[in-house]
Amino acid sequence: MTKSDAVDELCINTIRTLSIDAIEKANSGHPGAPMALAPISHRLFSSRMRHNPANPRWFDRDRFVLSNGHASMLLYATLHVGGYDLSLDDIKAFRELGSPTAGHPEFEAAASSGVEVTTGPLGQGFAHSVGFALAERMLAARFNVGGHEPIDHRTFVIASDGDLQEGVASEAASLAGHLGLGRLCVIYDANDIQLAGPTSMSFSEDTAMRFRSYGWHVGDIGEDLSAGSLDSALDEAAAETERPSLIIARTHIGFGAPNKQDSATAHGSPLGAHETRLAKQAYGWDPDAHFLVPGEVDEHRRAARERGEQAEAEWGERLDAYRAEHPEHAAELERIIAGRLPEGWRLEPPRFDPKDGKVATRKASQRAIQWAAGAIPELVSGSADLEPSTNTEIDGGGSVAAGSYDGRNVHYGVREHAMAAAVNGLRLHGLRAFGSTFFNFIDYQKPSLRLAALMGVPSIAVFTHDSIGLGEDGPTHQPVEQLAMLRAMPHTEAIRPADANETALAWEYALAREGGPTALVLTRQGLPVIDPALIPSDAIERGAYVLLEEAADEPDAILIATGSEVSLCLEAAELLEAAGLATRVVSMPCAERFLAQDRDYRDDVLPPGCRARVSVEAGSTLGWERFVTEDGASIGMDEFGASAPAAVLFEHFGFTPEKVAERARAVADRLAGVAAE
Repeated sequence: MTKSDAVDELCINTIRTLSIDAIEKANSGHPGAPMALAPISHRLFSSRMRHNPANPRWFDRDRFVLSNGHASMLLYATLHVGGYDLSLDDIKAFRELGSPTAGHPEFEAAASSGVEVTTGPLGQGFAHSVGFALAERMLAARFNVGGHEPIDHRTFVIASDGDLQEGVASEAASLAGHLGLGRLCVIYDANDIQLAGPTSMSFSEDTAMRFRSYGWHVGDIGEDLSAGSLDSALDEAAAETERPSLIIARTHIGFGAPNKQDSATAHGSPLGAHETRLAKQAYGWDPDAHFLVPGEVDEHRRAARERGEQAEAEWGERLDAYRAEHPEHAAELERIIAGRLPEGWRLEPPRFDPKDGKVATRKASQRAIQWAAGAIPELVSGSADLEPSTNTEIDGGGSVAAGSYDGRNVHYGVREHAMAAAVNGLRLHGLRAFGSTFFNFIDYQKPSLRLAALMGVPSIAVFTHDSIGLGEDGPTHQPVEQLAMLRAMPHTEAIRPADANETALAWEYALAREGGPTALVLTRQGLPVIDPALIPSDAIERGAYVLLEEAADEPDAILIATGSEVSLCLEAAELLEAAGLATRVVSMPCAERFLAQDRDYRDDVLPPGCRARVSVEAGSTLGWERFVTEDGASIGMDEFGASAPAAVLFEHFGFTPEKVAERARAVADRLAGVAAE
């Protein structure tokens, strides 16, 4: 054994034993996968990947995604051994409050420590990695010119049996094969064990055949995890420039633990003190040592940082040469890397006139997208086979296809779940990406949207056909509960604009927003264009504003609405005014933004003295009690819809000016009667 081989073996066993010790100390975790996969993760980080431990966010680094996030200690221990600023104390604090070594890898918590994406729900890391690999190809198509390649990196993934059983991975794998993402390499940990027992209980497919049918290159290294075997398989994958690669590794979960290897007992529970000693002895390790990092491993850590700094320095030299020959391209790339929007991008957004007649907010969104695409070159559209209905395609932007990545329209097919994950990956990689579908199909992309919220990724989701207003397709397509779900999700903002001008403002806001995903919820049916003079420029930022006010002092009644129901409330207000009830109409395009305002502003819009309030929204009434209080009323959809033309449905379910006015009068009369008593 050479000195280099000996150091590699020490590093591999350090990864294994750090994982075992951290999980034992926490009395919680999954030791089996780190014990099995340490040779693979170490080989990737030590010699196959270009990365810089001293600067984990270096842009042209290779990306690594641990899709089986329950094996998080594998990643943390590998990062520590690989020279990253993840300390031994951090390892010892595994699964403790405030520690960067959470139970599953979290992007935000370990932003300086090499975690590329939050993984936990199985299949999600795999699907997000497709977004990473696609972004690399799209950016390379735009910026690799004149023999220069400032964008030149790969995406590596470790995935488990469980990852490949999840539907989102199947969607993403199919998409990756269709798009020919040759720089994506997934190493499949085929250990034939999952939490409940052997995979044969529920999983008997020919995975290699499945991936070949998707258009992937498939390699199989069997049980040979030696450096030579791994390098040979990775070399073959790297040579496959037009196909993503799956490398099947038949590992032994709990490797080295004599009583738990190859069993489900090594999957989701600590080994226990006795088995820990036996496993360490099998590795030739001191069984009485805890969190041991030999001196040779510390030397490896220092050398890894030096190699990483050299790799980034070489890229810097390439970037300097690129900048000298292509200064405009370089400036644009550096702006994207820095996450800045172009100077003056907000100039001349679309504006609409009441003379335009009725305009569906999805149609207004279409105009806003064309404006934004002209102002922001890195804006990328996408749809789950619904471009003609969601109106989201960038005109003249071209389509992204295998071998042709300079387009701006990604056709995801009927793969909402993979689309949402890929959009997150694109956005994490620097592109301003959005995906679109019908609002009710958010059910298929909610897990990825939730991860965007967890990570604070400002991806954009465009949802059309937002209510019973879509009409004849019926209750399977009519979302009644989805707004309430979105509003319950932390760091997520749902914007349901009242007309075309609010829609344009919503796009301005969403494109500039940081800190979490934004959902634009748009109508199929046409809506009256409200006088733009009545809509303040910060309408979305504020979340709600007074659209109509006839009262000289405090109103007698307040109607609060979103989306298509705002124009309905304007008509109802006329009826109430004619009956002598001074009425205020509040448009609330984003409830989350309104709740974030200070008390004075909220009281200005909804004065505490006026308790006669009625909310009107063609969705669940859940949550509206925060605004109408126990004295008010809510008109909404607390049952599923029906199949009929939109006008018939609005009449049937009570969304008419007359019904709204009637309810508001009833509330006002009841409160007046209580006051008189």
